[in-house]
Amino acid sequence: MKDFHELRAWQKAHDLTLAVYRITAAFPREEVYGLTAQMRRCCSSIGANIAEGCGRSRDAELARFCSIALGSASELEYHLLLSRDLRFIKGRDYASLVDQATEIKRMLSGLLRKLRPDS
Repeated sequence: MKDFHELRAWQKAHDLTLAVYRITAAFPREEVYGLTAQMRRCCSSIGANIAEGCGRSRDAELARFCSIALGSASELEYHLLLSRDLRFIKGRDYASLVDQATEIKRMLSGLLRKLRPDS
């Protein structure tokens, strides 16, 4: 079992989740059960899956949850693009959030390579 607090990928995912919660607070009210909820759910899923994987006993299980987190980060990237195109977020906010998501994806990919050296 690993302490997820020590993983830089989890720390970055947590920071990104906080940023997404802040930015979606300004989304149109009619999106509260739509795009706002989707973005918050997939973003918080990144950190939650890293944490859950760290609570498992084997590296293979951590790798599986990191893979799920990677998928959630990709989902968030799409929702960010959609939010930008709908003009719910500004271009510079979009760029910053996508950069953060991309960095997390790189970190998760690196972690997966370490956990699955033969892949």
